[in-house]
Amino acid sequence: MHAAKDPLHGITLEALLNALVAKYGWGELAKRVSINCFKNDPSIKSSLKFLRRTPWARSEVEALYIDSLEDETAADAENPWGNWQSRNNDRAE
Repeated sequence: MHAAKDPLHGITLEALLNALVAKYGWGELAKRVSINCFKNDPSIKSSLKFLRRTPWARSEVEALYIDSLEDETAADAENPWGNWQSRNNDRAE
C-alpha cells in the first residue's frame, strides 16, 4: 500500500480543525490565523461554516495543519528515545 503524497488526503476539515485546536488552543490558533471565527466566541461548528465558505481562510488553516505535521516529524527525528523505540519495535516484529 502506498502512502498518498497529499498530506490532506483522507483528512476531513473537521478532523483537521479539531487537531489544530487540540494542539494550539483557540487563542494560539487565532494568533496564527487571524480570522474572527477563531477570536470571537470560537466553536468548531461556526469555524467549519466559515472555512467552507471562505477559500483563502481554509487554505491558511490547511497550511498551518501541514506545517504542524512537519513540526511533529522534526521533533520525532530529534528525540533520541524515539529512534531507540522504533528500532526496538522493528526487532520485535
